[in-house]
Amino acid sequence: MILIDNKTQSNLLTMTECVEVLERAFSAIDTGQAIYRPKTDVNVPNSKTNEYYRFGSMEGWFDGIFAIRFMSEVMTFDHQKDGSWREGQYSVEAGKNCAVVILFSSENGEPLALLNDNWIQHMRVGGTAGLGTKLLARKDAETVCMIGSGGMAQTFLEGVCAVRPIKRARVYSPSRTNREAYAAKMSLRLGIDIKAMDSVSEAMAGASIVATCTNSGSPVFEAKWLEPGMHVVCVGTNEVPPDAIPRFDIAVRQGIHSMPPSGDDKRHREGVGLSYAGFVAGSEEEMARIPNAGGAHIETSSFPKYIDVIAGRAKGRTDASQITFYYCHGNQGLQFASVGGAIYRNAIKSKVGTPMPLDWFVQDRTM
Repeated sequence: MILIDNKTQSNLLTMTECVEVLERAFSAIDTGQAIYRPKTDVNVPNSKTNEYYRFGSMEGWFDGIFAIRFMSEVMTFDHQKDGSWREGQYSVEAGKNCAVVILFSSENGEPLALLNDNWIQHMRVGGTAGLGTKLLARKDAETVCMIGSGGMAQTFLEGVCAVRPIKRARVYSPSRTNREAYAAKMSLRLGIDIKAMDSVSEAMAGASIVATCTNSGSPVFEAKWLEPGMHVVCVGTNEVPPDAIPRFDIAVRQGIHSMPPSGDDKRHREGVGLSYAGFVAGSEEEMARIPNAGGAHIETSSFPKYIDVIAGRAKGRTDASQITFYYCHGNQGLQFASVGGAIYRNAIKSKVGTPMPLDWFVQDRTM
């Protein structure tokens, strides 16, 4: 059993390798050689009037490795004057989070590794952006509109650049300081021209790929700004305006993102903050703290999945003028199993990671 911290992970996997292992894992779903449980959240009130505690978990298996990823965090809700809202998260204090990935061998049940979540979380999300872009974007796509400037938006753009010959990008986020810092940092990191723009419409004009990676609870662009040939890839369906759906010639979802309420438990609700569904404790007054994003999320259940396109059951892009859409949520547990497995194997090969006593996790059955 080893601990693989964020810094160690960053030297063990490239974005190209990340996209490749995700592609292999997702392609194995049809044959039963990969499986996952959709994300499940449990939400409970705390003592503050604009917060709610959330525990989320997901699981998956691929190539002999089973993974569970769980997080313990507090959601905060920032309501804007225009009626929109943004969700923040923290653990213990602002700027910190508590999320862990544990890997097990499916051969004998042995716990193999404990991974800090921050680096793998960003990489697996960026990798899925690359995977969806590889599946649906025009092969000659060169210009990206990036909406969002946080840490996740960095690997999101990196994933896109790993699969297409991107030469330039334009970024927009509400904070001028943040978008300018993002442009400077990512220009240096990726070696392409990146400009900070003053509006989303400016950033989208003429772009081959529109990538949205924000914590917004409402749409971040307008359907009328879509142009023929564009590919749209997003983290959350709340970012996409419902009237954009008829404009998409091809729309594909990654997989199943959450366990939908069955209707027999009023505590299992849709649209819990930015989560698509979750179990919620608390009084009616306490539960009213959580903005309901159910109406903002576009409905994706009718979209074919990634595996449907790969297997030939659904069509991908067939024409350069088509507007395509890829929804990155889904298969989350499988992402941690496949990407985590690749990181673990590279750690063993490189002889890195901090040893942990196996008897912390495995005990004798006798009492």
